[in-house]
Amino acid sequence: QVQLVESGGGLVQPGGSLRLSCAASGRIRNSYAMAWFRQAPGKEREFVAVINIFGGTTYGESVQGRFTVSRDDAKNSAYLQMTSLKPEDTAVYYCAAGNPSFRATDYSSWGQGTQVTVSS
Repeated sequence: QVQLVESGGGLVQPGGSLRLSCAASGRIRNSYAMAWFRQAPGKEREFVAVINIFGGTTYGESVQGRFTVSRDDAKNSAYLQMTSLKPEDTAVYYCAAGNPSFRATDYSSWGQGTQVTVSS
């Protein structure tokens, strides 16, 4: 397992952009798919995006076309570029490492989360 630390969250106006980062404590190249999930108050954890070890990506329906997931294996890091943000994107965003999946239970390593608030 690797330890993960997210950064880059904050307060942004509707229509704005943010870039989240996820730094892993160890090697992710050829080892881990890197995923992003989010959880809003009172709601279940929701799949946002995943990038596999080959760079293939999959997105949740609610963020398709607005968010972009990427990875830099040389830096043991993953990123989530978020654009055209909406108030309903407000949540704690979590980075996860493991086998590529839409299910949170399939990931063995998690970060502590970073808050994203979209509000005017």
